[in-house]
Amino acid sequence: MRLDTIFTNAVVHTVDDDHPRATRIGVWQGRVAALDDDLDGVSARRVVDLGGATVVPGFHDAHQHFSMVGREMLQLDVSAPAAPTLDALLAAVAGRAARLAPGTWIIGHGYDQNKIGAHPTAQQLDRIAPEHPVWLVHTSKHMAVANSAAARAAGFSGLDALPEVPGGAVVRVDGVPTGLLQEEAMTRVSDVLFPVPLPQLGDALAAASEHCLARGITSITEPGIGGVGGLGSSRADLRAFQDARQSGRLRVRTTVMPYIEALHDFGPIGPGENGYGLDLGLRSGLGDDWVRVGGVKIVSDGSLIGRTAAMCCDYHDTPGERGFLRVEQPELRRQIVDAHRNGWQVATHAIGDAALDVVLDAYAEAQRLHPRADPRHRIEHCAVTSPEQVRRIVDLGLIPVPQGRFVSETGDGLLAAMGPDRSAGLYRMRTWVDAGVELPGSSDAPVVDSPPLWGLHDMVNRRTASGAAFGLAEALTVEQALRAYTHGSAYATHQEHLKGRIRPGLLADFAVLDRDLLTVAAEEIRDVAVVATVVGGETVHERR
Repeated sequence: MRLDTIFTNAVVHTVDDDHPRATRIGVWQGRVAALDDDLDGVSARRVVDLGGATVVPGFHDAHQHFSMVGREMLQLDVSAPAAPTLDALLAAVAGRAARLAPGTWIIGHGYDQNKIGAHPTAQQLDRIAPEHPVWLVHTSKHMAVANSAAARAAGFSGLDALPEVPGGAVVRVDGVPTGLLQEEAMTRVSDVLFPVPLPQLGDALAAASEHCLARGITSITEPGIGGVGGLGSSRADLRAFQDARQSGRLRVRTTVMPYIEALHDFGPIGPGENGYGLDLGLRSGLGDDWVRVGGVKIVSDGSLIGRTAAMCCDYHDTPGERGFLRVEQPELRRQIVDAHRNGWQVATHAIGDAALDVVLDAYAEAQRLHPRADPRHRIEHCAVTSPEQVRRIVDLGLIPVPQGRFVSETGDGLLAAMGPDRSAGLYRMRTWVDAGVELPGSSDAPVVDSPPLWGLHDMVNRRTASGAAFGLAEALTVEQALRAYTHGSAYATHQEHLKGRIRPGLLADFAVLDRDLLTVAAEEIRDVAVVATVVGGETVHERR
């Protein structure tokens, strides 16, 4: 048999226990056909000499808001690197306002009050952009600041007219709204920005594809489509992914998670049973190697850096504040049980330990009432866990999905929120690996930037931006971190038989690096560069 391509002269870390190292990879019809000695005497239409470079499986970001990454590339960046102070943020907004016609929306993303000292306020934004609706989304994506023009553009007479809503808060000081809207209250303004038109969404998916390929990312899991106003862009999100794939603009393999509001009760499907999900009984697993329906996404609470995650005790730096559930416990339980009963993998965002208890109870009840083999339900973020909660997660066979990138990017703020006595249980990793859990790797981009090599760095080093130790006992080895970001993430989507390792029969997706991850000093991991990315045996990105 003549192969399509043989990649040779490489240091290949396969993440396959049966054949952990290789120097040659043969590819046929988009899959790995053979390695090393099995290629002796085999010809190929093309031979690529990698010049001794290191090859690893393509990185799989198990929790990346892919379409949002693309959308934000067209918005105003007010993250700490771009606007390191509150004055710099306000100057950036003022500069954008000076270039845009009155009435044009100014949408910014990524600010973090932990780094710039305070949230911007509506009063400040009104002074510099009185005729432009301004909407600045916090880095956590769980809160945003609106000015008065934004409230008016959303159909209200002003910020004073914004109503309180269950599962959210319109923040006021001395009875005066500051413009800060938390959780569900965000939708009072953000709803007017959705749905995103399909052509614009297609542009976002194309931009996000190039962004990911440059970082060695060949697969992502998009945690929330079909919702409007944060989780998702349009009711036609799945169509947008399919259209982008058909046109060749979607170049990264995607597993998409419908947001819970896309599911509905569609009546009797048999004696004594009602269906709950997407029409025609559609559920997790539908699709192909490029666009596939994964778990259903549910959000139970908020964020740690925003102090809205539901905690069992007060935040260390905010006495009297414990966050809150975004969905009342009975409804959250119903959503999880009904989705499980109808064959869905369930992926529930749970950051605070109080929220986690509610979610664990619901998962346990779902499996007790409707036993299923290997559902692999997930806990997105799984940020704060007690030893007892760890035991329950392992016993229930759940998959925690923590983000290593949070350690350096938001770690100082997280430590401030939790305090020294409670920080040991933050974003565990080694605990899960030692317990036999197949840990995935993820970024939660665009909450933080997405380079997997930065994620690996943080998973191994566990140091914040200031250099503070962040649960050093939870640090992984390089091998463990690499496995998480490849095989572990594939396992979390029931796709370990397709990708995540460089092994005959699996998809020929891999990243080519300029240095060997397993030999560089731990503190230099984030400086390793991706020189090429291969998807289905084809080189789709090369560093210039």
